[in-house]
Amino acid sequence: MSDLRVSRVGRVVSEGVTDFITRQVPSPADDSVVIRIKASALCGSDLHIFKAKHPSVPLPATIGHEFSGDIVEVGKHVRGLTPGDRVTVEPCVACGVCEACLHGEYGSCDQLSFIYRKGDGAMADYIMVKASSVYRLPDSLSYEAGALIEPLAVAVHAVRRADIRIGESVLVLGAGAIGLLVAALAKRMGAAEVIVSDYSAFRLDMARTLGATRTVNPGAGDSLEDAVAAATAGKGVDKTLECVGREETMIQAMTLLKKKGLATVVGIFENPQVTIPVMRLVNHEIRIQGSQGYCWDFPIALKMAGEIDLEGMVTHRFPLEGLQQALETALDRTQNTIKIVLKP
Repeated sequence: MSDLRVSRVGRVVSEGVTDFITRQVPSPADDSVVIRIKASALCGSDLHIFKAKHPSVPLPATIGHEFSGDIVEVGKHVRGLTPGDRVTVEPCVACGVCEACLHGEYGSCDQLSFIYRKGDGAMADYIMVKASSVYRLPDSLSYEAGALIEPLAVAVHAVRRADIRIGESVLVLGAGAIGLLVAALAKRMGAAEVIVSDYSAFRLDMARTLGATRTVNPGAGDSLEDAVAAATAGKGVDKTLECVGREETMIQAMTLLKKKGLATVVGIFENPQVTIPVMRLVNHEIRIQGSQGYCWDFPIALKMAGEIDLEGMVTHRFPLEGLQQALETALDRTQNTIKIVLKP
């Protein structure tokens, strides 16, 4: 494995500044595999880290956890995986011994973390991960689509948490990658109305392609309240999914629900302290819940991937050494980005 010993690893060192460190790639631990990364996608959490505003990630930090590639070496206790397998990886790290883990709810692990916080991120040439977190890619999926299984799993988890049912009305706030995937899945779960709100006409076009029945652009003068009223005869939607992480969208997720409706909060809030109309909870008996990551959702995401044009969501591609430019492009609202993929 002499040609596999060195890997560049991208990291954020301070607000708006990245660099690369070079590390030796060890032979895999007995229960692990080494993967040559073929595609690594930027996530919204990477952008929060780049802006030094992620509530859980101090700098410097390696980044990257949406990726796919080829296995190049397996540990001696690994079964069912071989060099040459095309794979993607579930990047969360659970302790395995807390009460949640012992009950199979590893997504609620007391020590839940991610590979880029417990080792190296996937903005790299190679990465070593535990074999138990590895999933083979179907031949029908490209490496780029494989890198988007992780955000699709996030959306799967959120939609499952929201318990969307046939005939319901759903409002998705935010048409970033997660919001778009949530909208696509909500429609496939049988929602009769899927309303998507965002300030980007480009992203709203994509939302309609993926299954949104109505789109709203407040920046163009559209009224979200009017759209919801028209879709629901003034009653409000059955379900809302907040996929932005801002106070104003949190309030909309509450106030545009019908009585006894359910709001699911998916966005990462750079400012975790928000003011909400709390009496709405009492007067309308609405419910609010969170959705974080995934738990047994990767197998479902892999099955659903064939029904959604994941590769079509990739708007920009960069070589690995273009990490700084890729992050700056992702934050540039004039660039019409949805998913940015880096290729070592």
